[in-house]
Amino acid sequence: MADPVPSTHSALSLRGLVKAFGGKVAVNGISLEVPTGSFYGLVGPNGAGKTTTLSMATGLLRPDVGSASVLGVDVWADPLAAKRLLGVLPDGVRLFDRLSGEQLLTYSGLLRGLDRATVAQRTRDLLEAFDLTPDARTLVVDYSAGMTKKIALAASLVHAPKVLVLDEPFESVDPVSASSIRAILSDFVRSGGTVVVSSHVMDLVQRMCDHVAVVAQGRILAAGTVDEVRDGETLEDRFVALMGGRGHTEGLTWLHT
Repeated sequence: MADPVPSTHSALSLRGLVKAFGGKVAVNGISLEVPTGSFYGLVGPNGAGKTTTLSMATGLLRPDVGSASVLGVDVWADPLAAKRLLGVLPDGVRLFDRLSGEQLLTYSGLLRGLDRATVAQRTRDLLEAFDLTPDARTLVVDYSAGMTKKIALAASLVHAPKVLVLDEPFESVDPVSASSIRAILSDFVRSGGTVVVSSHVMDLVQRMCDHVAVVAQGRILAAGTVDEVRDGETLEDRFVALMGGRGHTEGLTWLHT
């Protein structure tokens, strides 16, 4: 597919990103324009290159070739300015889990240069929004997987970023917590923010996102609004078709009763 045209209205602009590990190409020339104010889904099978792409887009991994910018700020030429605009939930998030939830948010806010009064207020607001107030003084190491995901997401929001980039934000999250997170993210977009999420759960992306890109083998196979990419099918069926169809399931007759 042709490269997308750069836009002054792009919240996230990726141009020709390439990354290889030990001779294996993980990302092979990905270009993508994420419109400001969009809820953008990045979908693909495991090993498609989603995490590597988002890591390069947010300054966590330097690309071999290509560039990334956030609201017009080059991520690698001016990383401090770019990261002020970004809230990031990386894959396999690692936290200072010997801090309590309250301490972790406080630390995150102070690290971002906020004053103590602002940090204290935002910490209270975020703990309440994510239903973590009762566990504010519990060590993060004792949080469940879903609670850990929520406190990590809260930490990515404490400095009021313009663009959120979230790698599998709903993994290990129970349905009630997932609904709460979706509501917070939708409010963030309605207020003018931009959210980029990676996922392999097609139904979730179809219900939540207004734009989507399908990634496989380090390339973009399709990108646009959800309706454009679906092309009259469900997103899951369209995704399977783009992947080359469903795998063979014959040969398991011994499972039949």
